[in-house]
Amino acid sequence: MNSNSGNGDNAAGIRTALVIGGGVAGPVAALALRRAGIAATVYEAYPTAADGIGAWLGLAPNGLAALATVGADAAVRAIGQPMPGAVMADGAGNHYARFDGFPELPPTMAMPRDRLFRALTDHAAAEGVPFVYGKRLVDAEETADGVTARFADGSTATADLLIGADGIRSTVRTVIDPQAPAPEYGGVLSFGGYAAMDRGLEAELKPEPGAMYFTFGRAFMGYWQGPDGQLIWFAGLPADNPPSQAELARVPAAEWLGKLRELYAGHFPGEHVLRHTAPDALMMVGQMERMPSVPHWHRGRMVLVGDAVHAPSSSSGQGASLAIESAVELGRCLRDLPGHGEAFAAYEALRRPRVEAIGLNAAAVNEVKAGKSASPRPSFPAPEEMFRPLHFHRIDWEQSVQETLRGLAGA
Repeated sequence: MNSNSGNGDNAAGIRTALVIGGGVAGPVAALALRRAGIAATVYEAYPTAADGIGAWLGLAPNGLAALATVGADAAVRAIGQPMPGAVMADGAGNHYARFDGFPELPPTMAMPRDRLFRALTDHAAAEGVPFVYGKRLVDAEETADGVTARFADGSTATADLLIGADGIRSTVRTVIDPQAPAPEYGGVLSFGGYAAMDRGLEAELKPEPGAMYFTFGRAFMGYWQGPDGQLIWFAGLPADNPPSQAELARVPAAEWLGKLRELYAGHFPGEHVLRHTAPDALMMVGQMERMPSVPHWHRGRMVLVGDAVHAPSSSSGQGASLAIESAVELGRCLRDLPGHGEAFAAYEALRRPRVEAIGLNAAAVNEVKAGKSASPRPSFPAPEEMFRPLHFHRIDWEQSVQETLRGLAGA
């Protein structure tokens, strides 16, 4: 049942799959499908593996555990910075909550998004997953016994299933449902950057190694000390009418940095951090977005996974981890259930409640970051209570999906 050869060793007799998207969910889905006996090929729109895309992200213990299911955890740990601690503070420098991680779990790992893409791609390719680049999906057509993807260059590919792992602006999502919702803007433009950690800044901040700081108030900033000693930070700039990504890129970095410095004047640590950030060290990430509830996760032989169906926004700290979990759970459902329709329905039933609850919590934090909440800080439960259901979630690959569903029904 746990074959790696793609020889059709699954309850539904599925043999092949097209995975659209080579970011986080795509390579993991291909690995999970192979473990379920389904030969998967990843089709990526970019001409090469996505290098230089996006800022930093964190992989929580639950995401690392899901990666271990497909044997990719070691490759990702090798590129990450362990971040076991989290400190919540206000914009005056007052700490009001602290979390030092669960001693029985590994720490969250922080890493640049493009390095995660590359690590997952390299690992999946080494395991025999084929990748085809420069293939931007424009449409897909289902037949009685398969589905054909059509790409912008005029080429096509056919397989038993099509997996939409093509991100928050998913084409597969609109193929499945032309009325599917679009991403929802959270009221904040996201920026990141690197601040030179001289003695003055270090004395002002006193950052603890392995601790990530989250400061709320009139404006939000998160930061931690990177492995090279620089301060890595991310911050929001509230904007009711946000520029497009193209418009954002046309504004000089020095101008954005000036707007941020104006907003964070008097904010701790924002004022100090931005004073030590040069324009060429600023990352203009873009609009903070999340996916609202998507009515249709699948149709026929097509199904969505990762940000294409449940992007929770970066405020959750769980986007990549949830995408990895869902990719693994999809493979397990296709392994165990007798038809793709039944497998897709079980996958949605197992994943929708968790990802939507996390997404709604992140949306509430976004309101605080956008200055639209009555409270200047989010209403957090105790950190251990907040992180426990997130970090301890596990997908038991060895347990049958039928048994998991019976357990949920009896809970």
